[in-house]
Amino acid sequence: MTEAPVPILMYHSVATAPNDATRVLSVAPEAFAEQMALIGELGLTPLGTADLAARWRSDRPLPARPVLITFDDGYEGVHRHALPVLAEHSFPATLFVSTGWIKGAHDTGGGPDTMLDWRQVRELAAAGVEIGGHSHTHPQLDQLDDGPLRHELVRCTRIVADELGGAPVSFAYPYGYSDRRVRRAVRAAGYAQALAVGNAQARRRQGPYALRRLTVRRGTDAEEFERLLLGRSIARVFARDRVLTQGYALVRKARRVRRKASRSRG
Repeated sequence: MTEAPVPILMYHSVATAPNDATRVLSVAPEAFAEQMALIGELGLTPLGTADLAARWRSDRPLPARPVLITFDDGYEGVHRHALPVLAEHSFPATLFVSTGWIKGAHDTGGGPDTMLDWRQVRELAAAGVEIGGHSHTHPQLDQLDDGPLRHELVRCTRIVADELGGAPVSFAYPYGYSDRRVRRAVRAAGYAQALAVGNAQARRRQGPYALRRLTVRRGTDAEEFERLLLGRSIARVFARDRVLTQGYALVRKARRVRRKASRSRG
């Protein structure tokens, strides 16, 4: 029997008035509320990231019609707008934080919009939101050398552990970029699973360190959102994104090869 794929939704900001840097990947609070209501109406069962991966790893059955709700970066609207809606439906979710963007002692000042502070992150965790890692300063991890790559992962892990009292076990790659070397480093940093983008539904065969997600944007209307949940015409929805992603993957690989060659000559 073929195992059904799982839609993993990737959100970023939930905001009424996002700035230019986050507008495309921001969702209006009203739209988010409608999307969560649709999940309930369709009878889907939200899971946390660690829960899904643990079930697949141990061959435990999934609930009927599972779905994952995830947020990247750590925008303040996740606490202000998304948390009350999640609580209303008793939906679990996962927030992947870039620790250098969260306001407080570790803030590097790089957050592109209004970000959470650690008090809010702790309140999200207390409400049942799984807190995962998303690096420290949100770089393109596949463009970093081994030392800086390890620093980004370990720094993020330690800060989350210090602030929340437990190390994160799930990771999301900044920009969705990873390669075999990055995935090995994420595993070595103590993460048991990691999410990419890919704009496709997640399947067990993708492996625990390359699970794909579906991007939810400000332009995602109710019809398109339902198609994402039900796995209908996803390739057509994201056709342009896939062409751009494939092209940029070649550019990133070429950049890394040039840097290696330059260091060898030096």
